[in-house]
Amino acid sequence: MAQASLTPTPVSAPCPGVPVVLALDLGTTTGWALQAADGLITSGTVSFRPSRYDGGGMRYLRFRGWLEQLAHDAGTITAIHFEEVRRHVGTDAAHVYGGLLATLTSWVETAGVAYQGVPVGTIKRHATGKGNANKDAMMAAARARGFSPADDNEADAIAILLWALETRGGVQ
Repeated sequence: MAQASLTPTPVSAPCPGVPVVLALDLGTTTGWALQAADGLITSGTVSFRPSRYDGGGMRYLRFRGWLEQLAHDAGTITAIHFEEVRRHVGTDAAHVYGGLLATLTSWVETAGVAYQGVPVGTIKRHATGKGNANKDAMMAAARARGFSPADDNEADAIAILLWALETRGGVQ
């Protein structure tokens, strides 16, 4: 079962014209940040670590189920932005990322949701001013903006969301 942690926000009525935007840092522990229709931002992490009895595809089925539940709870998602990783340190991390990315892209294509990968350096530069910022710098940047990320995965997702909102998905 997927394990999640999140920073809850109060429930309020949707604001017309506020897009629902989701940002993801894909991995076994996926960081996420969501601007809801009420304009409030919620963030957290969810673990897709398989149990010893799971088959090889269970993490991807759980990820898809999590996306569907999030879309149901948040309402119509306008756009999804995710960290586009071009280089992985380990083979297993690359395989997990590729599987999650395939699951995500097939889900958004089916759901009709716009999506965009954002290069790692772009996210780090926007958050910290340095394209090669380390995990601690990313956590500090999120805290400086008023967030309390549990780990670097959540901090990265927050940075992706803020980049998407502040640059209108890279248009500005």
